[in-house]
Amino acid sequence: MSELRARLAEAERTLRAVRHGDVDAVVVAGRHGNHVFTLQGAEHAYRVLIESMNEGALTLTPGKTILYANQCFAKMVKCPLEQVLGSSIRRFLSIEDRKALRSFLQRPDESGSKTPVLLKASDGSEIPAQISIRRLLTTGSDRAIFGIVVTDLTEARRTEELLRALSNRVVEAQEAERGRVALELHDNITQHLCAILFRCHAMTNRLPASDQPLKREAMKLREMLGETAEEVERISRNLRPGVLDQLGLVAVLRNASTEFTDRTGVPVRLSGMRLVERLPADIELALYRILQEALRNIENHAHASHATVVLMHRGAVVRLLVKDDGIGFHTDRHPAGRNTVGHLGLLGMRERASYVGGDFEIKSARGAGTAIAVRIPLPSSLSGSALRAAKQTADAVWS
Repeated sequence: MSELRARLAEAERTLRAVRHGDVDAVVVAGRHGNHVFTLQGAEHAYRVLIESMNEGALTLTPGKTILYANQCFAKMVKCPLEQVLGSSIRRFLSIEDRKALRSFLQRPDESGSKTPVLLKASDGSEIPAQISIRRLLTTGSDRAIFGIVVTDLTEARRTEELLRALSNRVVEAQEAERGRVALELHDNITQHLCAILFRCHAMTNRLPASDQPLKREAMKLREMLGETAEEVERISRNLRPGVLDQLGLVAVLRNASTEFTDRTGVPVRLSGMRLVERLPADIELALYRILQEALRNIENHAHASHATVVLMHRGAVVRLLVKDDGIGFHTDRHPAGRNTVGHLGLLGMRERASYVGGDFEIKSARGAGTAIAVRIPLPSSLSGSALRAAKQTADAVWS
């Protein structure tokens, strides 16, 4: 008992010395004998700095044993510091993250490597984090240890979710306002224009045949009024297409493609599939808005001669592909997730897809055209819905 008490007291003194920066080396037992690791950071001032950080700080052996950890990391994993020191970092990582860490430790970047992980706390909770790894050489030894900085991303994720929720609210408000404006255009402006058109038509018919110049001018005015009424009606349909609510997604995709071809002269091959069931209204609207923006980009920027639109369903996922044979662009210079001038349309499409829980991908290169792919998982109640494929599948479109 006396020997056990003495060993316990020695262990407590060692842990206290580690916490206060009084230890210059740690001996770690391994399969090939004991290894002595000197601690460059043993100076008290250095440890005070590390302990004052709002990020976790670790030093690891090549075998992933934690030589040093600050209190911030211990709080992250909700584990007493004395239980963290000397343990393996693998106990705080998932199997996937352990594999990623192993590859980073084997080939660490000279400038430091970063990777996202999910820390496993002692109470079973998971903390999103980012670890930064750098190889460190110990004084007087050619053996390397690793310095790791652990950044808690919980608050960043929460802020991202709040921003996403705000973006979704903006989209909802935008759609509500579009619906209101579309209704005003259809019920008021279009009707007034049609009334003026009828009056103009009646006035033209009452003009004397002898006054041909005046009659021709009245006929031109009548044509202009008709074109204006059609344009206002087109704008109204684009703001909130009634055919989407009444006939569904495929019908509105066909209408939008036909209208695009009539307006631009660029033929669109629509490889559509008949839905057995209607998709949720928010998914149908998101896919329609993405197609609108994709066709607008083709019209304004692509200089394409052909375009292809594919709607496809596999399993519990619906996919929309839009491809053109235009001039393309370098996606690394204009990434879809960056708010760059002239490329807000790409950002809007990504946000639309994200709003309904989907993924957005764009492939493009100079002279090779552009292909946009949207993948949206369907609710479980619709996972059995079937879409009857047309002759060409999306895989053929990508090839």
